[in-house]
Amino acid sequence: MEIKQEKILKNIQKAKLGDQVAFTFLLDFYWNEVYGYMLKRTENETDTDDIVIETFAKAFDKISMYNPEFGFNTWLITIAKNVHIDMLRKKKSTLFLEITDEEDSLANQVLDDTPTIEDKLITEQNLSQLLQQIKQLKPAYQEVIQLRYFQEMTYQDMAEQLNEPLNNIKIKLLRAKKLLAEIISEK
Repeated sequence: MEIKQEKILKNIQKAKLGDQVAFTFLLDFYWNEVYGYMLKRTENETDTDDIVIETFAKAFDKISMYNPEFGFNTWLITIAKNVHIDMLRKKKSTLFLEITDEEDSLANQVLDDTPTIEDKLITEQNLSQLLQQIKQLKPAYQEVIQLRYFQEMTYQDMAEQLNEPLNNIKIKLLRAKKLLAEIISEK
């Protein structure tokens, strides 16, 4: 069954108005195309996951700027290419110092990994504060953060437990992290 261009355009218009169902439709419809394109380009599944998630997040944030004279998939691929270029630039600009095994061994002899009482207190306070900030999110977002970061579940396990498509889990977690970052930065 082929989805008509008219249905896609209607969902784009709804998404521009903030309709979450329309966002989900567009995400599900275009995910594999963008993912497949980027996987061929990067040849790395982890990088591709990161790029595609960031692509959809940026696209949904800037959907009001989408020009319907161009194909939506073309717009998404262009965003994905730019995200990939940015990622490559970040990797290239990161400098690594080469440390010999002997220097590493000396550093480990000096370093004391045991947290001090002050470190433990600060960690507990930060965790408590973070949990309070997470509670400000909608329950669905709290749930995906809890499953991913506190229960350390994989995306696939989360999708099965929540009985939702894998792509929905990824984008929901992405949105949850973005909203949480906004809450944290307000404090």
